[in-house]
Amino acid sequence: MNDRAALDLLVSQGPLTRTQIGELTGLSKPTASQLLARLEAAGLVRSTGNVTGRPGPNAQLYEVNPVAAHVAALAVTPVGITAAVADITGQVLGEDRVDTGAATSEAIAEDVPNRTAQLVAQAVDGALAKAGLRREQLHRAVIGTPGALDPQTGELRYAPHLPGWRSRALRAELAEALGTPIVIENDVNLAAVAEQHDGAAQDFDDFVLVWADEGVGAAIVLGGQLLRGATGGAGEIGYMPLPGAPLARDGERSAARPDAGGGFQRLVGSPSVVELAREYGAPEVRTVDEALRDDDVRAEVARRLATGLAAVVAVVDPRLVVLSGEVAQAGGEPLRALVEQELTGLALPRPELRLSHIGGNPILIGALRTALAETRDAVFDTA
Repeated sequence: MNDRAALDLLVSQGPLTRTQIGELTGLSKPTASQLLARLEAAGLVRSTGNVTGRPGPNAQLYEVNPVAAHVAALAVTPVGITAAVADITGQVLGEDRVDTGAATSEAIAEDVPNRTAQLVAQAVDGALAKAGLRREQLHRAVIGTPGALDPQTGELRYAPHLPGWRSRALRAELAEALGTPIVIENDVNLAAVAEQHDGAAQDFDDFVLVWADEGVGAAIVLGGQLLRGATGGAGEIGYMPLPGAPLARDGERSAARPDAGGGFQRLVGSPSVVELAREYGAPEVRTVDEALRDDDVRAEVARRLATGLAAVVAVVDPRLVVLSGEVAQAGGEPLRALVEQELTGLALPRPELRLSHIGGNPILIGALRTALAETRDAVFDTA
């Protein structure tokens, strides 16, 4: 327990002296010295210079040894796989992307699972090469994908637009391809992990993240824990039936049109927002950012978002709702304020409504956070 407390302090606060570790953990100087010697011998801690500019002997600084372990994080979309490799301190050492849209489509008639594993390995190998590392130096990989693995069958559900990811042996195939343990997690759940650690949901144990992008989904965090559901489908609000949208049916989504079919996604997904702007008389609009510059389009999208949020809030009663994804980012504060206004006066709980302010790819950041947490639990276990 003392070892883990010291390691966690070194991760969160950076280099510390023996005296500082003793003060922060409540350990005596001799015990802190023994602890550091033990961790240094195990390759988990290393000395990193001295504190200077103070009276008396210079105190030695210690830090977590960054080469103690390495992890990979991946974010998967229908058109590409982005991979990042980091050391155990969280420092990203290399990142790479593989475009997969055409390759995945061609693979449908071939050996899809094998092709998927090859593409994942290609993305990871590219990131490893930039980091100057090899596959055998990886301790774990976390992959964020649309949909979710069914805990009963091992099959990726709710993601028919990822045809190469439907194998029931997917996790084993990917683990074999990379030679390291694999975790496959819903992409929006990982965005919520990033938001809880680095974004708008810090210090919140009960919140919902609503992801409005090319696809639409939600992550539900209650008591600090992600709610996954019996089949892994908790938060798949893109399929939620709402007035003004046709019912979503099996097999109606595709890589070309993830918003096809029905449900909430048909109302607020990125392609639908662009389509709405064209219906409002702007046929030249090509992007969500362009579409949401129009006041009428922004007001209608806010009304649609509020309708879906009202259903979620009525059931979950979170303290906070975070709006994330391309639609939320393009709409910004004006869209958030309109959604809040639409929710005002409803006979429902009134959670705080915030925009995500995660910089970079929140799915990749969440995958990295998850990989680091699980790897530290294993590597820092000195019992």
